Amino acid sequence: MQNKYLPNRTLMFIAGWLLLPVALLAQPTQTIRGRVVDKESKFPLVGATVLVSDIQKGMVTDTAGTYRLTGVPVGRHSLKVTLVGYKDALLNDIEVDAGREKIVDIELEEDIRQLTAVTIKAQRTGEARNEMAVVSARQFSVEETNRYAGSRGEPSRMASNFAGVQGADDARNDIVIRGNSPQGVLWRVEGVSIPNPNHFAIAGTSGGPVSIINNRYLANSDFFTGAFPAEFGNTISGVFDLKLRNGNNERHERMVQFGFLGTEAMAEGPLSKKSKASYLATYRYANLALFNKLGIDIGTQAVPTYQDGFFRLNFPTKNGASLSLWGFGGTSTVDILISQQEATDRNIFGQNDRDQYYTSRMGVAGLTYNKPISKQTYWKSTLAVSANAQDANHDYLFMRKDGKGNPVVQNSRFVVDSLRPILDYRFSETKYTLSSFVNHKFSARSTLKAGLFADVYNFKAVDSVRTFVDLNSTRFTPWSTRWNTDEVFAMIQPYVSFRSRLTENMTLTAGLNALWFTLNRNSVAPVEPRLGLNWDLPGRQKLSLSTGLHSQIQPLYTYFYQTPNGASSYFPQPMVEENRGVGLTRSWHYVAGYQRLLGRNVRVLLETYYQRLFNVPVEKVSSSFSMVNSGAAFSRVFPGPLVNTGTGRNYGVELTVEKFFSNNYYFLITGSLFDAKYRGSDGVLRNTDFNGRYAFNALFAREIKFRRSSLSLGAKYTAVGGRWYGPVDARASQTNQEIVFQSAGRNTQQFAPYNRFDLKVDYKINRANPNRRGLTHTISFDFVNVLGIQNILSLSYAPQPDGSFVKKEYQLGFLPVFFYRIDF
Repeated sequence: MQNKYLPNRTLMFIAGWLLLPVALLAQPTQTIRGRVVDKESKFPLVGATVLVSDIQKGMVTDTAGTYRLTGVPVGRHSLKVTLVGYKDALLNDIEVDAGREKIVDIELEEDIRQLTAVTIKAQRTGEARNEMAVVSARQFSVEETNRYAGSRGEPSRMASNFAGVQGADDARNDIVIRGNSPQGVLWRVEGVSIPNPNHFAIAGTSGGPVSIINNRYLANSDFFTGAFPAEFGNTISGVFDLKLRNGNNERHERMVQFGFLGTEAMAEGPLSKKSKASYLATYRYANLALFNKLGIDIGTQAVPTYQDGFFRLNFPTKNGASLSLWGFGGTSTVDILISQQEATDRNIFGQNDRDQYYTSRMGVAGLTYNKPISKQTYWKSTLAVSANAQDANHDYLFMRKDGKGNPVVQNSRFVVDSLRPILDYRFSETKYTLSSFVNHKFSARSTLKAGLFADVYNFKAVDSVRTFVDLNSTRFTPWSTRWNTDEVFAMIQPYVSFRSRLTENMTLTAGLNALWFTLNRNSVAPVEPRLGLNWDLPGRQKLSLSTGLHSQIQPLYTYFYQTPNGASSYFPQPMVEENRGVGLTRSWHYVAGYQRLLGRNVRVLLETYYQRLFNVPVEKVSSSFSMVNSGAAFSRVFPGPLVNTGTGRNYGVELTVEKFFSNNYYFLITGSLFDAKYRGSDGVLRNTDFNGRYAFNALFAREIKFRRSSLSLGAKYTAVGGRWYGPVDARASQTNQEIVFQSAGRNTQQFAPYNRFDLKVDYKINRANPNRRGLTHTISFDFVNVLGIQNILSLSYAPQPDGSFVKKEYQLGFLPVFFYRIDF
């Protein structure tokens, strides 16, 4: 007899199909989890309440300080963390995707007030992680590096939106902070200073066209623009203090991305679910040939190639300690072959009279140990090795000339008679570093931090060049050696910082830094005081004051440059090394700041500053040269002999109006008025190259939410005063085949102001499936300079058919930067 009931399997099959549309339309959810620890001691905090405030979903941390919030709808949320005896933490713009768990570790600051009915003052989004920072410091998140239009996912381009920072260069991500040279920016990762973290890096600079650092493996980090805490030495300009995150220690997650900046992949997950050990690894490869063929202007017809990668293995040990092995690096190559380009092709990355072959490499590996020793004491140490190298060769083009001496052009190309080598160099630096500090909290009122940085360098440099015998000759001089060195030396930097909450509304920080650079006896700074004061005023206002003495060594290659002995540096002479004894560049910083919170999510910040620079290296002979103008181009400087008699001064005022992300939108408006001047050995007060006098940024973005997706629309407008230059020295320029400015008229002329308008569109799809893990698709378009404004970049040496050789180079025009990413 046939059963009148359908089999259970058939019923389940029918029910599954009936419920499928509901499953597909269901709101995707994800997990937010992490740890809550004491800000000073990093000791886990038990019983802290973590609340997703917009949906009123929360829980209390366990004995290890961990929390887990499941079933959180995808989208952006705000976290509020509270614990008796600690200041509240308010974290906005926590972005939750279906394809990846959100791990948020939180640090709480102990409150010195008694348990009475008082209004709690909370730590908020944007406040620096470093407890010793008083002014000119800001925390930035991975979300910010992704969110800002025109930032291309890079920390440096993102930071150019902050007050006091200029980034008016489409081809490079150098940042000019308060009129200082970008070579003064210090990059640190896990407490270790690292070489220039950019592809196609040039010795003595801190920027480049594309960052090696990928925001996918960064944790929340700090950015400083002046009057730094005592732990930051060897910089007079700014600091990126980057932190690395651990991989997910509970489940495996993947990411694949294809875009303008490369094809990349990432994987992370547990090595052992029992021990909570984890791994995280990324790799990116970029070849811009496809986009060049599509007609996208990248500034040159050459095809740059680069690749980079990162790994981090984290091993938790007993009592909350952990050991991490990490490393990252990249290599980049570009061959700019003028001999194979058309006469009208643009080439803003090199010179126009030669074929140029260039390769750069950079890498860092480290071992970091963290240990909360007690509820009051925290210890962190890192051992690391870093290396970087640049290798270049140039072949000069001899063009076929017509009867009037002008280059012959056939089929839109210059006719080349021959190629002859004129330049060959290789610079390399290997550095071994120990970074260690102890943070001890005496009480809720006072904290002491003491540490040491020790670096051992091995610097190697070989450079040979030859130039024309005279202006009318096609004969070269014999090869001259400008660098030939293999040196080992060290730098030691001890420091101590003390923080005291004098009252519940007033906090004092004081510290000392010392620097000893063993290369010469002139590079010693035995005591550098730092002092700061924060005063919380009624009405959610804050007044901040800070001052400090800061020092910096010179780019390593300048110490070993073999300068001509005697006359003009434009003509070969017997070579002698004269810069080895150059001392430190030094600077006093004075900063005052005022901050007010308007409502829950809007803040106004006003800062004014004065910097006095002294002991700046300038040429011994009377000239306008100064090291304050170096470090922002694809070329080295060849000064000498140098002496520490130059001076400079920068002052200005900065305004920030910021609405943190809430109610589906945010905005950031920053403006700076400043003046930056210097004196070379000729004693004339001049504008620095970077004295644009004003900088303005306005950013806005709105997110439109759908049930399973979101659309983010953002815009940015930038206006910066033009950089300075002077009359061209024709004789010196033709002899050296590069633009050389007249010393007397240096920086008496200014390029037109820089203006740029960017748009950013992100579309995100979150897939929910009850039987499979979540999946997130992201499509992003960053339309850089969408109006195609022609901004002047520089003057270049480019012999033309009419006999002229000075050419205005323009920055990149409209540049569409896009990617498609899958997280699963």
